[in-house]
Amino acid sequence: MTDTKDTIDYSKTLYLPETDFPMRAGLPEKEPETVARWQEMGLYKKLREDAKGREKFVLHDGPPYANGNIHIGHALNKILKDVITRSFQMRGFDANYVPGWDCHGLPIEWKIEEAYRAKGQNKDEVEINEFRRQCREFAQGWIDVQTKEFQRLGIEGDFENPYTTMNFHAEARIAGELLKIAASGQLYRGSKPVMWSVVERTALAEAEVEYHEVQSDTIWVKFPVVRGVTEGGRSAPSPEHVNPALVEEEAFVVIWTTTPWTIPGNRAVSFSSRLAYGLYEVTEAMNDFGPQPGEKLLFAKNLAEECAAKAKVALKLVRDVAASELETVVCYHPLRNLGDGYLFDVPLLDGDHVTDDAGTGFVHTAPGHGREDFDAWMEKARELEARGISAKIPFTVGDDGYYTEDAYGFGPSAEGGAARVMDDNGKKGDANDRVIKALIAADMLFARGRIKHDYPHSWRSKKPVIFRNTPQWFVYMDKDLADGTTLRSRALSAIDDTRFVPAGGKNRLRGMIENRPDWVLSRQRAWGVPICVFADKAGNVLVDETVNARILEAFEAEGADAWFAEGARERFLGEKASEDWDMVTDILDVWFDSGSTHTFTLEDRPDLKWPADVYLEGSDQHRGWFHSSLLEGCATRGRAPYKAVVTHGFTMDEQGRKMSKSLGNTVLPQDVMKKSGADILRLWVMTTDYWDDQRLGDQIIKTNIDSYRKLRNTLRWMLGTLAHDKGEEIALADMPELEQLMLHRLAELDQLVRKGYDDFDFKRIARALNDFANIELSAFYFDVRKDALYCDAPSSLRRRAALHVIRKIFDCVVTWLAPMLPFTMEEAWLSRNPEAVSVHLEQFPDVPATWKNDALAEKWEKIRAVRTVVTGALEIERREKRIGSSLEAAPVVYVDDEALLAALDGRDFEEICITSGIVIEAGKGPEDAFRLREVDGVAVVPALAAGTKCARSWRVTEDVGSDPEYPDVSARDAAALRELAALAE
Repeated sequence: MTDTKDTIDYSKTLYLPETDFPMRAGLPEKEPETVARWQEMGLYKKLREDAKGREKFVLHDGPPYANGNIHIGHALNKILKDVITRSFQMRGFDANYVPGWDCHGLPIEWKIEEAYRAKGQNKDEVEINEFRRQCREFAQGWIDVQTKEFQRLGIEGDFENPYTTMNFHAEARIAGELLKIAASGQLYRGSKPVMWSVVERTALAEAEVEYHEVQSDTIWVKFPVVRGVTEGGRSAPSPEHVNPALVEEEAFVVIWTTTPWTIPGNRAVSFSSRLAYGLYEVTEAMNDFGPQPGEKLLFAKNLAEECAAKAKVALKLVRDVAASELETVVCYHPLRNLGDGYLFDVPLLDGDHVTDDAGTGFVHTAPGHGREDFDAWMEKARELEARGISAKIPFTVGDDGYYTEDAYGFGPSAEGGAARVMDDNGKKGDANDRVIKALIAADMLFARGRIKHDYPHSWRSKKPVIFRNTPQWFVYMDKDLADGTTLRSRALSAIDDTRFVPAGGKNRLRGMIENRPDWVLSRQRAWGVPICVFADKAGNVLVDETVNARILEAFEAEGADAWFAEGARERFLGEKASEDWDMVTDILDVWFDSGSTHTFTLEDRPDLKWPADVYLEGSDQHRGWFHSSLLEGCATRGRAPYKAVVTHGFTMDEQGRKMSKSLGNTVLPQDVMKKSGADILRLWVMTTDYWDDQRLGDQIIKTNIDSYRKLRNTLRWMLGTLAHDKGEEIALADMPELEQLMLHRLAELDQLVRKGYDDFDFKRIARALNDFANIELSAFYFDVRKDALYCDAPSSLRRRAALHVIRKIFDCVVTWLAPMLPFTMEEAWLSRNPEAVSVHLEQFPDVPATWKNDALAEKWEKIRAVRTVVTGALEIERREKRIGSSLEAAPVVYVDDEALLAALDGRDFEEICITSGIVIEAGKGPEDAFRLREVDGVAVVPALAAGTKCARSWRVTEDVGSDPEYPDVSARDAAALRELAALAE
């Protein structure tokens, strides 16, 4: 008899995993090589070739701004888009991703201006098209940089042919959209208060504004009641309309404002007929200045005491004042003592915007400095004119923040020159102080103070803005159109037809559309698409197809620079050049540019389609790109250019704070990729609740690295095991139940994965596949089947079926995860299939419905529950060093549950528990047996396995040595060795 102990190296007789797929990923080094390989092989073109004839799925890219390196928000956004397009591509669609860039606008213009200022040059002295050329070059430089950064993230798309808003064709199409709106009568020139950046010298849209806390001057101002309204308009008060007390007792209406500088623009006071008002008398005053005993003042009753405290006076209620009485009241302007500029009546207007939450219940109304003020004033304009009150709105503040002559007593001719509301650096000027001093001199200041509140700032310069009345170009929101709709009604209807993910985005966008004012399009800048229309002195737009055709033809060939070229007016107007048409030189709001991108991408590219299946951006784009695209599409096509809107939140640090350079808590995607790899960043995106604000920092990155390593090790083990796979197919009915169970799980996961990708619910997919890999594969199925896979004979059905199932698991898991972790899954796929081109050219595997077996899964849920108790008992035995491994054990398992006992019947339970033996007994078991609270009716008594340890499989069995040719191994292993030897001959 041969002494095999000295002659056989049993490790060489085992089917141990063999793979070159490394445990250490080395992503920072490998990923750039993969990007280079994809570019060299033309992966994008291969994807398009493979997808020919398929149904199109289009995610339209919201354009990032071309003015700097990408940040973590860019990375989050682009990764999400990439996952969506890849997942649809791998599910039978032609999912073409075309990246785009927003190129016009103030930030780029500012950068070029900064360069001029650094050289002591003046932008206004440079020929405009030369200035625009430099802006174009600046934008292109950053497009090139961002392209490489996006590709390093693993983003796959048509980066050779992206769309840009500064492309000549794009500029022509943007201009064409404007001209369509003009031709339909939706464009008009108006004078309205708009948010104005003194720092940037331009009007701003809501989407260009963010709110920050500031401390403002706040004042309570007295408006003297002078008379009531009568049919004679300006005659004395009429007893049947007015209680004489308000006039004869020299009552005052008191207003409250946080913008003292707007007082010169005051033309009315608003009140609410829904509030209760009273006439109050000052009975005590702590100060010698300000309101004094005997003065009569009007307040909302809920606010009177609060106002009295501010002025340090005591008030007593004289009588209630009805809303019907207030409607008849007219006041003097509090600065009337300054002279002719304020000798007009100040009427009281009933307004829905007035509340008694704060202030006095009376709202200072300066129609040139606030939207609600403007609306309240214009609603009553005709009535006011009939009463002899001019409805003209003054222009009290210029574009530089200085008062004009309309701000009588504070403008250029005032002593000391014009007061300034705000300077070029966004700092408060002297306007507030000068107005307050004038009110004190007129004895019209009731009280003053300071308040902290949120105030609008330009999101580019980060400086405060002001509301000022300026001539601008607008699109009507409520003008009746040819089909009986309005732009607002079209937009609201389109919102109802759009899918929102998450669903709350619908109400958010709807609320904005319901309440938004007319769309202001004009900006007073140089870099962008011009408002390429001609208008007469009254603001009427020239609608002429021939002129428009000349404009669009020129823009197509030369870009929007053609509008600013010498002789442009005569060129475009042709024979109409002799007529009195002014050439508009304002620039279009960049949101109109980006809102028009659907025209020159989705409509004009044959590889895309209109409307897009989905738009995806940050939640701030409800007031930005989603908003402007909706309005532009509805204005020109009657519907939104998208079917679905998906939004993500913003990335905070690990403490939930906003990332900022000053706090030093920013996470740069470039740093993460350099240190850990893009797939780690992508894994974070996939595992976070991206619909809400997310958190990111060193600890979170480390957690994702740990998760990645576990997943990679699972892939590595499968690859090593599949090195012994011959590709044999095993019929489902011939497989052991455990293999059938794993195929059932694949069928369940296939449904979950596909639905998750449809729902844009990536965290659900990532969590399910991570749990599957760690809990069901590594900690259960692979652990159970290692003995059979390593030690069974080549002909073993159990081993062959396991290889078949692991092959299916590998194919499913790798393709399912390929959209999420494109670098790692590419590496794994090519390691398994070296002849393949790319995993990204594959489709998700077809998972047969016959794999689904709920009854089997229910049975195995019971089996695994009992296994959990056994595993818990053996863990204690290992910890107490009574056994070294579970193969040394042969526990007794007591089952006092008929359903659990039935599930175990006929099972090789020792194999499932990875023990060398096991005994199943019906009953409760001894009191000192091991139990788990969560698995009722199961008790385990540990015991050592009887027999000898097999030198090959390490199982302890009583048949070791039963085969004289292999005396130190079990009968199973001896048979396997004999079969292997025969195959080697």
